[in-house]
Amino acid sequence: MIGVLVLVLSLLTAGCGKASAAASIPAPDIDEHGGPTADRIAVFAGGCFWGIEAVFEHIKGVKNAVSGYAGGTKETAHYEMVETGRTGHAESVEVTYDPSQISYGQLLQVFFSAAHDPTQLNRQGPDAGPQYRSVIFFASPEQQRIAQAYIDQLNQTTVFKRSIVTRVEPLQMFYAAEAYHQDYAAHHPTDLYIVINDLPKVGRLREQFPQLYRGK
Repeated sequence: MIGVLVLVLSLLTAGCGKASAAASIPAPDIDEHGGPTADRIAVFAGGCFWGIEAVFEHIKGVKNAVSGYAGGTKETAHYEMVETGRTGHAESVEVTYDPSQISYGQLLQVFFSAAHDPTQLNRQGPDAGPQYRSVIFFASPEQQRIAQAYIDQLNQTTVFKRSIVTRVEPLQMFYAAEAYHQDYAAHHPTDLYIVINDLPKVGRLREQFPQLYRGK
């Protein structure tokens, strides 16, 4: 049984258009200015929010990561409605971080290399639909400039076998998801979905970015 699980894990987590090593995924040429400033937020979407949240919660300098919805209205920001794929929302994660410890560009680098596959359109792994699309919701013109420049930079390399489909959109509002979605991977580490789809993402973070990785 263990052997079968290992085989399934290897099949489901290998490749996916990803680069084979962190060294081949360059850091952004353009980044924000750090220093002792107030906490900032960044919002990312790339598949089920359980895995995205789990990755960012293990990054040094990240103070909080919240699963939720962005891209739609307050009235439809509810799981059962979002899952229809008709509300305009994407399952998203709001990251609160200390820019004196980690930069927006570093968060983007993790997002593209460890947290999801940015070449999959409207899906991630077993989850399909526009609610699982890859989006960077920018909270400032600076974030927009950095995110778009990084996508252009990566598309000019051979890091990914296919073009990046990640969109860069303005953050209108972020709505926190229901309580049972928060810290889901931490609360359900043996859930088969988490074992197959999300724990490998945290493992990639630890392997590719040991200087950023924080255990819990």
